[in-house]
Amino acid sequence: MPGSIGTEDAWMRLVAWDYEKSGLGTPRAERFNSGVATLHIRPIETLDAPELAWYLTLKRVEEHEREGILVATNAKVVQRLLSSRFPVLSLLVTPAWFQQLEPLLEARQDEITVYLAEKPLLEKITGYQMHQGALAVARIPPKPDLDTLLASAPRPWLLAAVEGIANAENLGAVVRNCAAFGVHGLIVGETCGSPFQRRAVSGSMGTLFEQPVVQVGSLVDTLRSLRARGVRCLAAHPRPEALKLRSADLQGDCCVVFGAEGPGLTDAAVAACDDTVEIPMPSHMNSLNVASASAVFLYEATRQRDQS
Repeated sequence: MPGSIGTEDAWMRLVAWDYEKSGLGTPRAERFNSGVATLHIRPIETLDAPELAWYLTLKRVEEHEREGILVATNAKVVQRLLSSRFPVLSLLVTPAWFQQLEPLLEARQDEITVYLAEKPLLEKITGYQMHQGALAVARIPPKPDLDTLLASAPRPWLLAAVEGIANAENLGAVVRNCAAFGVHGLIVGETCGSPFQRRAVSGSMGTLFEQPVVQVGSLVDTLRSLRARGVRCLAAHPRPEALKLRSADLQGDCCVVFGAEGPGLTDAAVAACDDTVEIPMPSHMNSLNVASASAVFLYEATRQRDQS
């Protein structure tokens, strides 16, 4: 984490860069308006400004999504956001983090407001002292539909789908696993939480910005549609008649379907799949957390495809 920059000196330099307020630092202003990125620098000392409301309502995830925005609250996630196609609206950062992020900011084509605050002020948002000093608000871009996603994905398709996952950290971890193992698309069913809520974005470590995700109104109908296309749908669901994972063929077009820990998949989702598959375990164990299970399944799919 940045710590070697002299905070007071950096703060004074950045205040001078607020060219819209003071007219100072004209060369910097020209650089910021070079046709690549337009940055509006706003040093702040309080969180009272109405335009900071999104940063102060981190628990209102449904409200954020209705507004079509997401909030990144982890410095690594902010870095990945700035490297993504997601339209960035604003940042709320310490002067030290601004200097770290400036190259990424200047490489963008957005008009972005950068609010500068000292770390104690940012800690008021989260209520504890370990805040990393970098937050950002971005616009959620138009979401692809399944047909569009499949039309652009190489064959054989490797898809994942989730049902009933309300825990945002688990959902984010599944997104991260999909990105790690080259999944062409993650299908999020109607009974799941949103992958764009803050904790899911953090749980994905920002891989949500690169991993294709499709949210559907009926997971069961979507699975039936995939099967009609020749995609083999496999329910990750332990039961006596389930295939062992090492015996399942994951080399062709396939979609692996995961449910929440505890209830697992619904009977309707299982019935919409071609087969059930389970990870071999000792008899006293019957399941893994969905984050762990999805990593195991997707690694096996990647392993099989690498050997084909």
